[in-house]
Amino acid sequence: MSKAILIILAVLLPPLSAYLKTKSAKDTVINLILCFFFYVPGVLHALYLIFKS
Repeated sequence: MSKAILIILAVLLPPLSAYLKTKSAKDTVINLILCFFFYVPGVLHALYLIFKS
């Protein structure tokens, strides 16, 4: 999937972009928990997963 689309999804729906990038349940659950506490840590985690590779 295109990196630009994943970045847009990371801002709008961080758990979805984390899942689409990693296909890992562990990273998706971590992102969901971060989004429930505050929105910004979830976005930062999703962006980290996108730019990590």
